[in-house]
Amino acid sequence: MIATRRGAVTALALSALLALVTACGSGDAGTPAAAAPSSPTAAGPAPDRELARRLAEQATGDGAFAHLQELQRIADANGGNRAAGQPGYDASVEYVAGRLREAGFRVETPSFPFDTFTAEAQTLTVGGAPGPAVTALTYSPTTPPEGVTGPLVAAPDAPGDPSPGCEATDYANLPARGAVLLVRRGTCTFTQKQQVAAEVGAAAVLVGNNAPGPLGGTLGSVADGRLPTGGLVQPDFDALLARAGTPATVTLVTRSQTITTRNVIAQTTTGRADEVVMSGAHLDSVPEGPGINDNGSGSAAQLEVALRLGSAPPVANAVRFAWWGAEEVGLLGSTAYVRGLTPEARRDIAVVLNSDMLGSPNPAYLVYDGDDSDRQGAPPGPGGSDGIERTLAGALSATGVQPRGTDFDGRSDYGPFIEAGIPAGGLFTGAEEVKTPEEAALWGGQAGQPFDRCYHQACDTLANIDRVALDRMLDALAVGVGTYAVDLGGPNGVPSRDQRQTR
Repeated sequence: MIATRRGAVTALALSALLALVTACGSGDAGTPAAAAPSSPTAAGPAPDRELARRLAEQATGDGAFAHLQELQRIADANGGNRAAGQPGYDASVEYVAGRLREAGFRVETPSFPFDTFTAEAQTLTVGGAPGPAVTALTYSPTTPPEGVTGPLVAAPDAPGDPSPGCEATDYANLPARGAVLLVRRGTCTFTQKQQVAAEVGAAAVLVGNNAPGPLGGTLGSVADGRLPTGGLVQPDFDALLARAGTPATVTLVTRSQTITTRNVIAQTTTGRADEVVMSGAHLDSVPEGPGINDNGSGSAAQLEVALRLGSAPPVANAVRFAWWGAEEVGLLGSTAYVRGLTPEARRDIAVVLNSDMLGSPNPAYLVYDGDDSDRQGAPPGPGGSDGIERTLAGALSATGVQPRGTDFDGRSDYGPFIEAGIPAGGLFTGAEEVKTPEEAALWGGQAGQPFDRCYHQACDTLANIDRVALDRMLDALAVGVGTYAVDLGGPNGVPSRDQRQTR
């Protein structure tokens, strides 16, 4: 149950919503259902229709915060981060896996290879004088020690254009060959921007942020990197636009190597193994900080739900929890997992719930837009994603906030599952985007400031967590897990295994 501190919702309101969710998912005669109730295939108690309510009451923000304290301690003891491939991540894996094993879960920590990345020199000179700070995007190819030099050339940056530098035609009639291209962040990936720049013969790419704060990102993999690519904060990028034609030297001396890291996978011993409810959160941080909100918050909330649920709960459908590695360098852990599943194993997964950043200090209350009702960006998720959205939105509403949709923009670990045709949804309190006055009126907080001012920075510590937001998101996650673990049907249901089609 959500804590009562700082004006949180009452238990009565939460109980009312949970009663509605339970009724909608009961599969009673006369109620349309996407999947009929099923019996556990593993020995265990009969499904508990009150599980969602009970789990939301027992999983607490204080419990999740205790896990965050441990993740902070791990980061402090290991160079200030928990990045994949680093000792702090390995210690995080051992902590999560150890707690789950103590609780009786079947736990695996499958490994997968990935490319590490280090930037040893990152400088920019403009017109022979030191320029603004530049940050190499992950997997940027290296420049020579002396850098690469060319005139600054700006990709068209018309107001309202969401995709600058995404097509080779953007550089038509521009002197792009041998140039240092200035490209603003937009809807296409950094990988695509630098690939297009390589096609037109550029020497390097500088990507400018389209919002306040630093620009960090990845080119996907070493194999995807074709040009030295750096990121600039918005004011510095805007200032460089006015200096188009000036010679600039970009020095990004980088180094990559292939190593292995691990996911953590834990599943209940009860429930149908061919109707799996999956909950996922990435466990790694960026190298720049401890990652307590991104994504210690999702990892800690999920661990709290798992431990309160227990390893042999009264469920119809097995619950599988995953803590993904190497999300921050391209969703690598979740991608490796999905690619490693057989077609039958993919069909066994009925629902995926994603928790990525649940405690932002200037929070939004967002659920992924499974039916594309907001008409923004990506199309609807696979069939059943709309019901997941309604379940999570209803649970958040019960905590006293009005949630809004957020696009499946591919920035978190639901991505590989959606691509495989698996219904997905999830929770998000916002990252580097700026809160609007309308959003501040709806949710409180500061308009004109990022949802998370410490996104991908060293200040993403325990002090960066809004504990009321964490409480609310934890309740919603518990309701989602508890609802679908008992019944996949009802108005907010998802397709049964026989109805599911995966790629």
